[in-house]
Amino acid sequence: MEKIQHSHVEVRGLKLHVAEIGSSSKVVLFLHGFPEIWYTWRHQMIAVANAGYRAIAIDFRGYGLSDQPAQPEKATLVDLLDDIVGVLDSLGISKAFLVGKDFGAIPEYLLLPEGFYITRWQEPGRAEADFGHFEVKTVIRNIYMLFSRSEIPIAGPDQEIMDLFDPSTPLPPWFSDDDLAVYASLYEKSGFCFPLQVPYRSVTVESGISDPKVTVPTLLIMGEKDYCLKFPGMEDFIRSGAVKHFVPDLDIIYLPEGSHFVQEQFPEKVNQFIIAFLDKQSI
Repeated sequence: MEKIQHSHVEVRGLKLHVAEIGSSSKVVLFLHGFPEIWYTWRHQMIAVANAGYRAIAIDFRGYGLSDQPAQPEKATLVDLLDDIVGVLDSLGISKAFLVGKDFGAIPEYLLLPEGFYITRWQEPGRAEADFGHFEVKTVIRNIYMLFSRSEIPIAGPDQEIMDLFDPSTPLPPWFSDDDLAVYASLYEKSGFCFPLQVPYRSVTVESGISDPKVTVPTLLIMGEKDYCLKFPGMEDFIRSGAVKHFVPDLDIIYLPEGSHFVQEQFPEKVNQFIIAFLDKQSI
């Protein structure tokens, strides 16, 4: 971890935090989800650097050590796409492998109950009020533990999402108190305003991309106990091969005990899969 270097690059008027290790011309850019930051990829960054790649992970705008935009309530996922291109341009990188999680899977939410966590967090002010009853560290712990389960977080009529967490539940063995402290320290800096906007409150904003397709070779590493598989239609969409309409050159690896945080839960296995995929494409 001490070999990972930290800096900031200016992109579209904001200073974005960049963590990197390795000096190869073969670049791997890691992209986090929520409630994560660059640190979620710590195991993978070190592994791919040791395998001969330059590993870079960023904090998206509004997250962690990156600057907050002036009007976070107007931000969309397209801003993150533009920032990715801007970071690569600032670093003089013309080509890179992308490794990401979480934000790319956008289901149809209308079929889900009112207490579904995404619909709750889409309501302006509701999550802020819910989170405001707790310290930042407790909010991160609660969300992390809820997202580690195989069930979708759904609150009852008289509940908020934070009410679903049982404080007696211990942290999983693969997520330490020190790990939690790192996440908490970075969200204490950034707060939750931007993460609630992107992705949750901007998920229905038109991106301008009419027929999205990923045509490059792609690998999906899927934990079979990831609660996202319980989203209506999601598991059938993936297992039936319908996903290949959008990602034609897709390979899928399932980890039977894997959760939403499979890259932290089983880092050695995930590292092995990622490096094998990278090496295959680099031949």
